[in-house]
Order: sequence, then C-alpha cells, then structure tokens
Amino acid sequence: MDAYFRERAARRALPVEEPVMLDVRWRAKVERALEPVGRGLVRAGVTADWLTVLGLVFSVVAAVLIANGWLIWGLVGLVATGVPDILDGTVARYSGRAGPRGAFFDSVSDRVSDAVLLGGVAWHLSHQSAQLPILALAAAALSMLISYERAKAESLGYSARGGLMERAERLVLLGVGLAFDLLVPVLWVMVVLGGFTAIQRFVMVWRQASTPQGSPTPTVHRRIGVARHRRRGTDDDFDLVEAPARRLAQWWESRRPAGDRWRWRQQAGPSRRRPRP
Repeated sequence: MDAYFRERAARRALPVEEPVMLDVRWRAKVERALEPVGRGLVRAGVTADWLTVLGLVFSVVAAVLIANGWLIWGLVGLVATGVPDILDGTVARYSGRAGPRGAFFDSVSDRVSDAVLLGGVAWHLSHQSAQLPILALAAAALSMLISYERAKAESLGYSARGGLMERAERLVLLGVGLAFDLLVPVLWVMVVLGGFTAIQRFVMVWRQASTPQGSPTPTVHRRIGVARHRRRGTDDDFDLVEAPARRLAQWWESRRPAGDRWRWRQQAGPSRRRPRP
C-alpha cells in the first residue's frame, strides 16, 4: 500500500504533458511488432541510412504515380514510404549506430518526402483546376511550419510535441484521399487541422518561454506542494523535505550500541510518530 501511494505522489509531482497523437501512441507499438524484421536487417548488413534513402526513393515514386493519376498505385507507394521510416530507428538501435547524424538525416528526409508527395498531389490537381494546387501547397507549407516549430523549440530547450496534425496523421489522411479519390476534402482537413496545430504549438512554446528561468510552471509547483504536504506526520514517504533527514537519523541510530541508543532516546524524548492501530 505504501508503494502505491508513493507511486501516485511521484506521478503528481511530474509536469503535465500535452496529448500526442498517432506518432507517439502507435509508432512505439508498430516498432515493437517489427523488431524481428529490424534485427534480421541488421544481421543482413542493412544500415539505417540505407532505409532512409529507400523511403525517400519510394516517396518520389509515389509522387510520380499520383501526379499521373494512378492514385491506387500511389497509395501503395505511400505505404512503401512509411515502412522504411519505421524500420530505420529499430535498425539504428540494434546496430549501435543511433546518433545525432542519423536523426538529422532522417528528419531532413521526412521533410523532403512530405514536400515531394504533396507536390505530386498538386500536379495531379492542376489538371482539374488552376486554384486547387494552391491547396496542396498550403498543406505542404503548414507541415513544414509545424516541423520547424518543434525543431526550433527543442533547440531552445522547450517542448513542442503533440497536436492534431503530425506527420503520421498527414500520411494517414493522404492515404484515405488516395484510396477513395477524395483529395480535395482531405487537403482542406489537412489545412485546417494543420493551422490549428501550428497555433497550438506556438502557444505551447510561448507559455514555456514566458515562465521565468529557474522556476517551475504553476502546475508543477502546485502538484509538488500537494505531494509534499499530503499526510505529513503520518507517512514519511509523503514528506519530501524531512524524510531524508529522518532516514539519516534512523541510520545513525542503528549504528550506535544498544545502551547508547536507549540513552539517546531518553534524552530525545517521545517520538512524534503516531502509534499504529
């Protein structure tokens, strides 16, 4: 029971994270499911950089297929683009080559892939109307803005993860549009949710940057206070300030001879701890 309350108190003291979507909720599960494939690729000598390049090539092929009106084949190419993007992280970890260089290469390749895919959509829509390609270009610009906000925030030491329209959501929506030939409605959804996500991340970083350095956010401060003062005097595990000093005194007392411990307790007086029922 004490361990349960300690765990709850520790969770209350942690900062509240923003909700995230498919990129974090499902990516880890998919990567775990594909771990045997990743280990097999490592044994075969395939590197994470090769997979990143392969995913970029697949995205170019998919964009060409979409631009020429072969939407179903473009959907197949889109799926083929996402598979290496999922496997490259697993291969990098198991090969022991995960590092900043690979992360940078993967991030740049993702941005190029998004631009190429939406460029193929814009080319396809140009045969229907002269204005529709602007919709695809707007979706591409917002996707770049969302990614830039996160990259810039993390370079400044802030967090800008989460939102309604991350890369995984964009690829899923684009796949739906290709499968059912609903590219225009899907692009409108991407533009609206992409704009909302960009504003959401901007406000998130703005609030973090407005907090004075060296002081926790109000939410974190309030939760630490609740965990610190909750049930004080009845359970040392909830007293985040005095518990270490008490444990040190108890350890020092256990190291003393039995006669000295009895005299020390008589001098210290009765204990403040309440008797257990």
